[in-house]
Amino acid sequence: MAHRLSLPTMFAFGFGQVSEAVKNAGFNTFLLFYYNQVLHVSATGTSVALAIALIFDAVTDPIAGSLSDKLKSRWGRRHPFILIAAFPLAITFYFLFNPPEELSEIGYILWLTVFAVMVRASMTFYHVPHLALGAEMAGNYEQRSTLFAFSTFFGFMGGVIFVPMSYLLFFPTTEEFNPALLNQEAYGPWAASGGFLMIFAIIVCVFGTKHEIPRLREQQGVSQESFGAGRLLRELRDAFSNKSFRALFFGMILSMFIISVEAVFTPFMNFHFWGMTTEQLAFIPIGMLVGLCLSIIMVPILTKKFDKRPTLIGCAIVTILNINAPIVLMLLDPTWFPEPGSTALLIILIFTNGITALLAPIIFATINSMFADIADDHELEIGERREGVIFAARSFANKASASVGLVIGGLLIDYINFPRGASLGDVPADTIWQLGLIAGPLTSIFTMLGLVLYLRYRIDRKRHQEILSELNRRRANH
Repeated sequence: MAHRLSLPTMFAFGFGQVSEAVKNAGFNTFLLFYYNQVLHVSATGTSVALAIALIFDAVTDPIAGSLSDKLKSRWGRRHPFILIAAFPLAITFYFLFNPPEELSEIGYILWLTVFAVMVRASMTFYHVPHLALGAEMAGNYEQRSTLFAFSTFFGFMGGVIFVPMSYLLFFPTTEEFNPALLNQEAYGPWAASGGFLMIFAIIVCVFGTKHEIPRLREQQGVSQESFGAGRLLRELRDAFSNKSFRALFFGMILSMFIISVEAVFTPFMNFHFWGMTTEQLAFIPIGMLVGLCLSIIMVPILTKKFDKRPTLIGCAIVTILNINAPIVLMLLDPTWFPEPGSTALLIILIFTNGITALLAPIIFATINSMFADIADDHELEIGERREGVIFAARSFANKASASVGLVIGGLLIDYINFPRGASLGDVPADTIWQLGLIAGPLTSIFTMLGLVLYLRYRIDRKRHQEILSELNRRRANH
Protein backbone atom coordinates (compact mmCIF):
# COMPACT_ATOMS: atom_id res chain seq x y z
CA MET A 1 0.00 0.00 0.00
CA ALA A 2 1.35 3.44 -0.94
CA HIS A 3 1.74 5.99 1.83
CA ARG A 4 -1.38 8.13 2.23
CA LEU A 5 -1.07 11.83 2.95
CA SER A 6 -2.96 13.56 5.73
CA LEU A 7 -5.59 16.22 5.04
CA PRO A 8 -3.48 19.09 6.54
CA THR A 9 -0.54 18.07 4.36
CA MET A 10 -2.65 18.11 1.19
CA PHE A 11 -4.17 21.42 2.29
CA ALA A 12 -0.73 23.01 2.77
CA PHE A 13 0.53 21.64 -0.54
CA GLY A 14 -2.51 22.99 -2.34
CA PHE A 15 -2.45 26.38 -0.60
CA GLY A 16 0.93 27.12 -2.15
CA GLN A 17 -0.86 27.38 -5.48
CA VAL A 18 -2.46 30.64 -4.32
CA SER A 19 0.86 32.27 -5.23
CA GLU A 20 0.53 31.21 -8.84
CA ALA A 21 -3.16 32.18 -8.82
CA VAL A 22 -2.22 35.76 -7.88
CA LYS A 23 0.48 35.88 -10.55
CA ASN A 24 -1.88 34.44 -13.17
CA ALA A 25 -4.61 36.93 -12.23
CA GLY A 26 -2.09 39.73 -12.64
CA PHE A 27 -0.93 38.52 -16.04
CA ASN A 28 -4.26 37.31 -17.46
CA THR A 29 -6.67 39.94 -16.16
CA PHE A 30 -4.70 43.10 -15.43
CA LEU A 31 -1.36 43.22 -17.24
CA LEU A 32 -2.21 43.59 -20.93
CA PHE A 33 -5.16 45.84 -20.07
CA TYR A 34 -2.89 48.02 -17.90
CA TYR A 35 -0.16 48.49 -20.50
CA ASN A 36 -2.57 48.82 -23.44
CA GLN A 37 -5.45 50.84 -21.97
CA VAL A 38 -3.74 52.78 -19.16
CA LEU A 39 -0.21 53.34 -20.50
CA HIS A 40 -1.39 53.31 -24.16
CA VAL A 41 1.14 50.74 -25.34
CA SER A 42 0.02 48.85 -28.45
CA ALA A 43 -1.58 45.48 -27.78
CA THR A 44 0.82 43.90 -30.27
CA GLY A 45 3.88 45.39 -28.55
CA THR A 46 2.58 44.33 -25.14
CA SER A 47 1.88 40.80 -26.34
CA VAL A 48 5.31 40.46 -27.95
CA ALA A 49 6.94 41.55 -24.67
CA LEU A 50 4.93 38.97 -22.73
CA ALA A 51 5.74 36.30 -25.31
CA ILE A 52 9.48 37.04 -24.99
CA ALA A 53 9.13 36.59 -21.22
CA LEU A 54 7.36 33.28 -21.76
CA ILE A 55 10.10 32.07 -24.09
CA PHE A 56 12.77 32.84 -21.49
CA ASP A 57 10.58 31.20 -18.87
CA ALA A 58 10.05 28.09 -20.98
CA VAL A 59 13.82 27.67 -21.24
CA THR A 60 14.23 27.83 -17.47
CA ASP A 61 11.56 25.16 -16.86
CA PRO A 62 13.68 22.10 -17.76
CA ILE A 63 16.65 23.61 -15.90
CA ALA A 64 14.58 24.03 -12.73
CA GLY A 65 13.16 20.53 -13.11
CA SER A 66 16.49 18.85 -13.69
CA LEU A 67 18.21 20.75 -10.86
CA SER A 68 15.47 19.87 -8.39
CA ASP A 69 15.68 16.20 -9.45
CA LYS A 70 19.36 16.15 -8.48
CA LEU A 71 19.53 18.38 -5.40
CA LYS A 72 20.49 16.68 -2.14
CA SER A 73 19.93 18.68 1.06
CA ARG A 74 18.50 18.32 4.54
CA TRP A 75 15.40 20.06 3.16
CA GLY A 76 15.00 17.52 0.36
CA ARG A 77 15.06 18.09 -3.37
CA ARG A 78 12.10 20.43 -3.90
CA HIS A 79 11.55 22.56 -0.78
CA PRO A 80 14.65 24.80 -1.07
CA PHE A 81 13.70 25.92 -4.57
CA ILE A 82 10.08 26.55 -3.57
CA LEU A 83 11.05 28.69 -0.56
CA ILE A 84 13.78 30.70 -2.28
CA ALA A 85 11.40 31.68 -5.10
CA ALA A 86 8.98 33.57 -2.81
CA PHE A 87 10.67 36.93 -2.24
CA PRO A 88 12.02 37.69 -5.75
CA LEU A 89 8.61 36.70 -7.07
CA ALA A 90 6.81 39.27 -4.91
CA ILE A 91 9.32 42.08 -5.51
CA THR A 92 9.44 41.73 -9.29
CA PHE A 93 5.62 41.45 -9.43
CA TYR A 94 5.37 44.84 -7.72
CA PHE A 95 7.77 46.58 -10.10
CA LEU A 96 6.09 45.01 -13.12
CA PHE A 97 2.99 47.11 -12.42
CA ASN A 98 4.88 50.23 -11.33
CA PRO A 99 7.13 51.44 -14.15
CA PRO A 100 8.68 54.92 -14.01
CA GLU A 101 6.42 57.69 -15.22
CA GLU A 102 6.61 59.24 -18.67
CA LEU A 103 8.58 56.50 -20.40
CA SER A 104 8.29 56.26 -24.17
CA GLU A 105 6.26 53.39 -25.65
CA ILE A 106 9.49 51.51 -26.35
CA GLY A 107 10.58 52.21 -22.78
CA TYR A 108 7.39 50.71 -21.38
CA ILE A 109 7.77 47.65 -23.61
CA LEU A 110 11.37 47.13 -22.41
CA TRP A 111 10.32 47.55 -18.76
CA LEU A 112 7.48 45.08 -19.26
CA THR A 113 9.80 42.57 -20.95
CA VAL A 114 12.48 42.68 -18.25
CA PHE A 115 10.18 42.40 -15.27
CA ALA A 116 7.85 39.88 -16.90
CA VAL A 117 10.93 37.70 -17.48
CA MET A 118 11.95 38.10 -13.82
CA VAL A 119 8.47 37.34 -12.47
CA ARG A 120 8.10 34.24 -14.61
CA ALA A 121 11.61 32.99 -13.86
CA SER A 122 10.94 33.35 -10.12
CA MET A 123 7.62 31.52 -10.51
CA THR A 124 9.33 28.70 -12.42
CA PHE A 125 11.47 27.80 -9.42
CA TYR A 126 8.31 27.49 -7.35
CA HIS A 127 6.00 25.95 -9.94
CA VAL A 128 8.06 23.09 -11.39
CA PRO A 129 9.47 21.79 -8.06
CA HIS A 130 5.99 22.13 -6.54
CA LEU A 131 4.41 19.92 -9.20
CA ALA A 132 7.26 17.42 -8.90
CA LEU A 133 6.84 17.41 -5.12
CA GLY A 134 3.20 16.40 -5.52
CA ALA A 135 4.13 13.44 -7.73
CA GLU A 136 6.84 12.49 -5.26
CA MET A 137 4.65 12.71 -2.14
CA ALA A 138 1.59 10.86 -3.44
CA GLY A 139 2.16 7.37 -4.84
CA ASN A 140 -1.43 6.11 -4.64
CA TYR A 141 -3.27 6.24 -8.01
CA GLU A 142 -6.46 7.80 -6.61
CA GLN A 143 -4.87 10.00 -3.96
CA ARG A 144 -2.71 11.64 -6.59
CA SER A 145 -5.90 12.98 -8.14
CA THR A 146 -7.06 14.19 -4.73
CA LEU A 147 -3.74 15.90 -3.95
CA PHE A 148 -3.66 17.71 -7.26
CA ALA A 149 -7.34 18.53 -6.79
CA PHE A 150 -6.34 20.49 -3.67
CA SER A 151 -3.64 22.27 -5.64
CA THR A 152 -5.96 23.07 -8.53
CA PHE A 153 -8.73 24.09 -6.13
CA PHE A 154 -6.55 26.70 -4.44
CA GLY A 155 -5.15 27.78 -7.79
CA PHE A 156 -8.63 28.60 -9.03
CA MET A 157 -9.90 29.76 -5.63
CA GLY A 158 -7.05 32.24 -5.32
CA GLY A 159 -8.06 33.85 -8.60
CA VAL A 160 -11.76 33.71 -7.80
CA ILE A 161 -11.22 35.63 -4.56
CA PHE A 162 -8.25 37.82 -5.53
CA VAL A 163 -9.76 39.33 -8.69
CA PRO A 164 -13.12 40.47 -7.25
CA MET A 165 -11.46 41.64 -4.02
CA SER A 166 -9.08 43.65 -6.19
CA TYR A 167 -12.07 45.20 -7.94
CA LEU A 168 -13.84 46.07 -4.69
CA LEU A 169 -10.84 47.27 -2.65
CA PHE A 170 -8.64 48.91 -5.26
CA PHE A 171 -10.70 49.52 -8.42
CA PRO A 172 -14.19 50.86 -7.61
CA THR A 173 -16.10 52.29 -10.57
CA THR A 174 -16.27 56.11 -10.63
CA GLU A 175 -17.43 58.75 -13.08
CA GLU A 176 -13.80 59.33 -14.01
CA PHE A 177 -12.82 55.67 -14.31
CA ASN A 178 -15.26 53.31 -16.04
CA PRO A 179 -13.89 50.67 -16.58
CA ALA A 180 -12.32 51.13 -13.17
CA LEU A 181 -9.09 49.41 -14.25
CA LEU A 182 -8.18 52.68 -15.98
CA ASN A 183 -7.20 54.11 -12.56
CA GLN A 184 -3.40 54.08 -12.73
CA GLU A 185 -2.79 55.14 -9.11
CA ALA A 186 -4.49 52.01 -7.74
CA TYR A 187 -1.95 49.59 -9.24
CA GLY A 188 0.82 50.32 -6.70
CA PRO A 189 -0.98 49.25 -3.50
CA TRP A 190 -2.76 46.48 -5.40
CA ALA A 191 0.53 44.93 -6.61
CA ALA A 192 2.06 45.21 -3.11
CA SER A 193 -0.87 43.31 -1.59
CA GLY A 194 -0.54 40.63 -4.29
CA GLY A 195 3.17 40.21 -3.54
CA PHE A 196 2.52 39.78 0.19
CA LEU A 197 -0.13 37.13 -0.51
CA MET A 198 2.27 35.16 -2.75
CA ILE A 199 4.95 35.07 -0.04
CA PHE A 200 2.43 33.92 2.57
CA ALA A 201 1.07 31.11 0.38
CA ILE A 202 4.53 29.71 -0.40
CA ILE A 203 5.60 29.77 3.26
CA VAL A 204 2.45 27.84 4.24
CA CYS A 205 3.23 25.26 1.55
CA VAL A 206 6.87 24.79 2.61
CA PHE A 207 6.31 24.48 6.34
CA GLY A 208 3.08 22.51 5.98
CA THR A 209 4.77 19.77 3.95
CA LYS A 210 8.33 19.71 5.37
CA HIS A 211 7.53 16.80 7.69
CA GLU A 212 7.25 14.63 4.56
CA ILE A 213 10.88 15.27 3.59
CA PRO A 214 12.42 12.34 5.53
CA ARG A 215 9.93 9.94 3.96
CA LEU A 216 10.36 11.03 0.37
CA ARG A 217 12.05 8.41 -1.72
CA GLU A 218 15.75 8.87 -2.32
CA GLN A 219 16.44 8.98 -6.01
CA GLN A 220 17.49 5.58 -7.34
CA GLY A 221 19.89 4.80 -10.16
CA VAL A 222 21.02 8.40 -10.60
CA SER A 223 23.71 8.98 -13.17
CA GLN A 224 26.93 10.48 -11.83
CA GLU A 225 27.18 12.70 -14.91
CA SER A 226 27.28 16.37 -13.90
CA PHE A 227 24.50 18.75 -14.88
CA GLY A 228 24.91 20.27 -18.33
CA ALA A 229 23.15 21.09 -21.57
CA GLY A 230 23.90 17.66 -23.07
CA ARG A 231 22.54 15.84 -20.04
CA LEU A 232 19.42 18.03 -20.01
CA LEU A 233 18.71 17.43 -23.69
CA ARG A 234 19.05 13.67 -23.23
CA GLU A 235 16.62 13.75 -20.32
CA LEU A 236 14.09 15.65 -22.42
CA ARG A 237 14.59 13.22 -25.32
CA ASP A 238 13.95 10.31 -22.94
CA ALA A 239 10.72 11.95 -21.78
CA PHE A 240 9.45 12.38 -25.33
CA SER A 241 10.10 8.73 -26.06
CA ASN A 242 7.10 7.91 -23.84
CA LYS A 243 3.91 7.64 -25.96
CA SER A 244 1.50 8.74 -23.24
CA PHE A 245 3.71 11.73 -22.46
CA ARG A 246 3.66 12.84 -26.09
CA ALA A 247 -0.13 12.56 -26.25
CA LEU A 248 -0.63 14.68 -23.13
CA PHE A 249 2.13 17.15 -24.03
CA PHE A 250 0.88 18.03 -27.52
CA GLY A 251 -2.76 18.02 -26.42
CA MET A 252 -1.89 20.60 -23.78
CA ILE A 253 0.03 22.72 -26.30
CA LEU A 254 -3.04 23.18 -28.48
CA SER A 255 -5.41 23.67 -25.54
CA MET A 256 -3.20 26.20 -23.74
CA PHE A 257 -2.63 28.15 -26.96
CA ILE A 258 -6.37 28.76 -27.24
CA ILE A 259 -6.75 29.52 -23.52
CA SER A 260 -4.03 32.17 -23.86
CA VAL A 261 -5.71 33.84 -26.81
CA GLU A 262 -8.99 33.90 -24.87
CA ALA A 263 -7.23 35.26 -21.75
CA VAL A 264 -6.09 38.32 -23.72
CA PHE A 265 -9.74 39.01 -24.56
CA THR A 266 -11.14 38.43 -21.05
CA PRO A 267 -11.08 41.99 -19.59
CA PHE A 268 -12.24 43.44 -22.91
CA MET A 269 -15.10 40.93 -22.96
CA ASN A 270 -16.07 41.62 -19.35
CA PHE A 271 -16.40 45.37 -19.74
CA HIS A 272 -17.30 45.93 -23.39
CA PHE A 273 -18.99 42.71 -24.63
CA TRP A 274 -20.93 41.87 -21.46
CA GLY A 275 -21.21 45.54 -20.42
CA MET A 276 -20.38 44.84 -16.77
CA THR A 277 -18.88 47.13 -14.13
CA THR A 278 -16.29 45.95 -11.61
CA GLU A 279 -19.03 45.93 -8.97
CA GLN A 280 -21.15 43.57 -11.07
CA LEU A 281 -18.17 41.36 -11.89
CA ALA A 282 -17.53 40.98 -8.16
CA PHE A 283 -20.76 38.92 -7.93
CA ILE A 284 -19.59 36.29 -10.43
CA PRO A 285 -17.42 34.51 -7.81
CA ILE A 286 -20.61 33.51 -5.98
CA GLY A 287 -21.22 30.83 -8.59
CA MET A 288 -17.53 30.07 -8.93
CA LEU A 289 -17.08 29.44 -5.21
CA VAL A 290 -19.89 26.88 -5.28
CA GLY A 291 -18.38 25.20 -8.32
CA LEU A 292 -14.89 25.10 -6.82
CA CYS A 293 -16.10 23.54 -3.57
CA LEU A 294 -17.90 20.84 -5.53
CA SER A 295 -14.89 20.23 -7.79
CA ILE A 296 -12.58 19.11 -4.99
CA ILE A 297 -15.18 16.47 -4.08
CA MET A 298 -15.85 15.43 -7.67
CA VAL A 299 -12.25 14.85 -8.81
CA PRO A 300 -11.64 11.56 -6.93
CA ILE A 301 -15.22 10.41 -7.56
CA LEU A 302 -15.06 10.90 -11.34
CA THR A 303 -11.55 9.55 -11.82
CA LYS A 304 -12.42 6.47 -9.75
CA LYS A 305 -15.67 5.83 -11.63
CA PHE A 306 -14.56 6.74 -15.17
CA ASP A 307 -10.74 6.73 -14.88
CA LYS A 308 -8.61 9.71 -15.78
CA ARG A 309 -8.67 9.98 -19.59
CA PRO A 310 -12.49 9.79 -19.94
CA THR A 311 -12.85 12.30 -17.08
CA LEU A 312 -10.48 14.73 -18.82
CA ILE A 313 -12.12 14.55 -22.24
CA GLY A 314 -15.72 14.54 -20.99
CA CYS A 315 -15.26 17.55 -18.68
CA ALA A 316 -13.41 19.47 -21.40
CA ILE A 317 -16.25 19.02 -23.91
CA VAL A 318 -18.89 20.21 -21.43
CA THR A 319 -16.71 23.20 -20.46
CA ILE A 320 -16.33 24.31 -24.09
CA LEU A 321 -20.09 24.13 -24.68
CA ASN A 322 -20.83 25.95 -21.42
CA ILE A 323 -18.47 28.86 -22.20
CA ASN A 324 -19.75 29.29 -25.74
CA ALA A 325 -23.50 29.16 -25.12
CA PRO A 326 -23.99 32.73 -23.79
CA ILE A 327 -21.43 34.20 -26.22
CA VAL A 328 -23.17 32.69 -29.25
CA LEU A 329 -26.58 33.84 -27.99
CA MET A 330 -25.25 37.37 -27.50
CA LEU A 331 -23.82 37.34 -31.04
CA LEU A 332 -27.11 36.10 -32.53
CA ASP A 333 -29.00 38.68 -30.42
CA PRO A 334 -32.41 37.00 -30.05
CA THR A 335 -35.06 39.31 -28.61
CA TRP A 336 -35.48 37.21 -25.46
CA PHE A 337 -31.79 37.21 -24.46
CA PRO A 338 -30.83 39.76 -21.74
CA GLU A 339 -29.19 43.07 -22.66
CA PRO A 340 -25.52 43.81 -21.88
CA GLY A 341 -25.04 45.05 -18.34
CA SER A 342 -28.45 43.77 -17.16
CA THR A 343 -29.06 41.89 -13.94
CA ALA A 344 -30.49 38.95 -15.87
CA LEU A 345 -27.29 38.64 -17.92
CA LEU A 346 -25.23 38.85 -14.72
CA ILE A 347 -27.20 35.90 -13.28
CA ILE A 348 -26.48 33.88 -16.44
CA LEU A 349 -22.76 34.69 -16.16
CA ILE A 350 -22.74 33.71 -12.48
CA PHE A 351 -24.27 30.34 -13.42
CA THR A 352 -22.03 29.60 -16.42
CA ASN A 353 -18.89 30.66 -14.54
CA GLY A 354 -19.96 28.37 -11.71
CA ILE A 355 -20.15 25.44 -14.14
CA THR A 356 -16.71 26.32 -15.53
CA ALA A 357 -15.33 26.60 -12.00
CA LEU A 358 -16.65 23.11 -11.28
CA LEU A 359 -15.19 21.50 -14.40
CA ALA A 360 -11.90 23.35 -15.04
CA PRO A 361 -10.21 22.26 -11.77
CA ILE A 362 -11.24 18.67 -12.51
CA ILE A 363 -9.56 18.96 -15.92
CA PHE A 364 -6.28 20.40 -14.64
CA ALA A 365 -6.10 18.18 -11.55
CA THR A 366 -6.63 15.14 -13.75
CA ILE A 367 -3.92 16.27 -16.18
CA ASN A 368 -1.41 16.78 -13.35
CA SER A 369 -2.29 13.38 -11.92
CA MET A 370 -1.77 11.82 -15.35
CA PHE A 371 1.68 13.41 -15.63
CA ALA A 372 2.52 11.97 -12.20
CA ASP A 373 1.55 8.51 -13.48
CA ILE A 374 3.77 9.09 -16.50
CA ALA A 375 6.67 9.74 -14.10
CA ASP A 376 6.23 6.17 -12.78
CA ASP A 377 6.03 4.79 -16.31
CA HIS A 378 9.13 6.77 -17.24
CA GLU A 379 11.05 5.37 -14.26
CA LEU A 380 10.15 1.88 -15.43
CA GLU A 381 11.58 2.69 -18.86
CA ILE A 382 14.83 4.46 -17.93
CA GLY A 383 15.51 3.45 -14.30
CA GLU A 384 15.53 6.97 -12.74
CA ARG A 385 13.02 9.17 -10.96
CA ARG A 386 12.61 12.32 -13.05
CA GLU A 387 9.46 14.03 -11.83
CA GLY A 388 11.17 17.40 -12.25
CA VAL A 389 11.96 16.86 -15.91
CA ILE A 390 8.47 15.45 -16.62
CA PHE A 391 6.70 18.41 -15.02
CA ALA A 392 9.18 20.89 -16.49
CA ALA A 393 8.27 19.65 -19.95
CA ARG A 394 4.57 19.91 -19.00
CA SER A 395 5.17 23.49 -17.87
CA PHE A 396 7.09 24.17 -21.08
CA ALA A 397 4.08 22.97 -23.09
CA ASN A 398 1.90 25.52 -21.29
CA LYS A 399 4.29 28.43 -21.59
CA ALA A 400 5.58 27.91 -25.11
CA SER A 401 2.04 27.66 -26.47
CA ALA A 402 0.89 30.52 -24.25
CA SER A 403 3.64 32.76 -25.63
CA VAL A 404 2.30 32.25 -29.15
CA GLY A 405 -1.27 32.68 -27.89
CA LEU A 406 -0.44 36.03 -26.28
CA VAL A 407 1.08 37.37 -29.48
CA ILE A 408 -1.86 36.18 -31.57
CA GLY A 409 -4.32 37.62 -29.03
CA GLY A 410 -2.58 40.99 -29.10
CA LEU A 411 -2.45 41.01 -32.88
CA LEU A 412 -6.17 40.26 -33.01
CA ILE A 413 -6.97 43.14 -30.60
CA ASP A 414 -5.13 45.48 -32.95
CA TYR A 415 -6.62 43.78 -36.03
CA ILE A 416 -10.18 44.59 -34.93
CA ASN A 417 -9.03 48.17 -34.20
CA PHE A 418 -9.98 48.13 -30.54
CA PRO A 419 -9.46 51.74 -29.32
CA ARG A 420 -6.98 52.44 -26.51
CA GLY A 421 -8.23 53.96 -23.26
CA ALA A 422 -11.85 53.36 -24.32
CA SER A 423 -14.61 54.01 -21.79
CA LEU A 424 -17.78 51.94 -21.64
CA GLY A 425 -19.98 52.72 -24.65
CA ASP A 426 -17.21 54.24 -26.76
CA VAL A 427 -16.32 51.07 -28.72
CA PRO A 428 -18.02 50.53 -32.12
CA ALA A 429 -20.63 47.76 -32.16
CA ASP A 430 -18.97 45.84 -34.99
CA THR A 431 -15.67 45.79 -33.05
CA ILE A 432 -17.45 44.33 -30.01
CA TRP A 433 -19.16 41.71 -32.22
CA GLN A 434 -15.80 40.64 -33.67
CA LEU A 435 -14.41 40.46 -30.14
CA GLY A 436 -17.10 37.96 -29.12
CA LEU A 437 -16.79 35.91 -32.29
CA ILE A 438 -13.05 35.37 -31.77
CA ALA A 439 -13.25 34.79 -27.99
CA GLY A 440 -16.06 32.28 -28.42
CA PRO A 441 -16.78 29.93 -31.34
CA LEU A 442 -13.70 30.56 -33.51
CA THR A 443 -11.13 29.67 -30.84
CA SER A 444 -13.20 26.76 -29.51
CA ILE A 445 -12.91 24.91 -32.82
CA PHE A 446 -9.18 24.49 -32.16
CA THR A 447 -9.78 23.48 -28.54
CA MET A 448 -11.96 20.59 -29.66
CA LEU A 449 -9.23 19.41 -32.04
CA GLY A 450 -6.80 19.28 -29.11
CA LEU A 451 -9.01 16.77 -27.30
CA VAL A 452 -8.41 14.23 -30.07
CA LEU A 453 -4.75 14.02 -29.04
CA TYR A 454 -5.70 12.90 -25.52
CA LEU A 455 -7.19 9.73 -26.98
CA ARG A 456 -3.62 8.43 -27.47
CA TYR A 457 -2.93 8.45 -23.71
CA ARG A 458 -2.59 4.81 -22.59
CA ILE A 459 -2.10 4.64 -18.78
CA ASP A 460 -5.24 3.53 -16.95
CA ARG A 461 -5.69 2.15 -13.44
CA LYS A 462 -4.81 -1.40 -14.42
CA ARG A 463 -1.69 -0.39 -16.34
CA HIS A 464 -0.51 1.84 -13.50
CA GLN A 465 -0.80 -1.01 -11.02
CA GLU A 466 1.32 -3.16 -13.32
CA ILE A 467 3.94 -0.38 -13.45
CA LEU A 468 4.06 -0.05 -9.66
CA SER A 469 4.31 -3.82 -9.19
CA GLU A 470 7.30 -4.02 -11.52
CA LEU A 471 8.98 -1.00 -9.89
CA ASN A 472 8.54 -2.55 -6.44
CA ARG A 473 9.99 -5.83 -7.67
CA ARG A 474 13.05 -4.01 -9.03
CA ARG A 475 13.59 -2.06 -5.81
CA ALA A 476 13.30 -5.24 -3.75
CA ASN A 477 16.10 -6.79 -5.80
CA HIS A 478 18.48 -3.90 -5.18
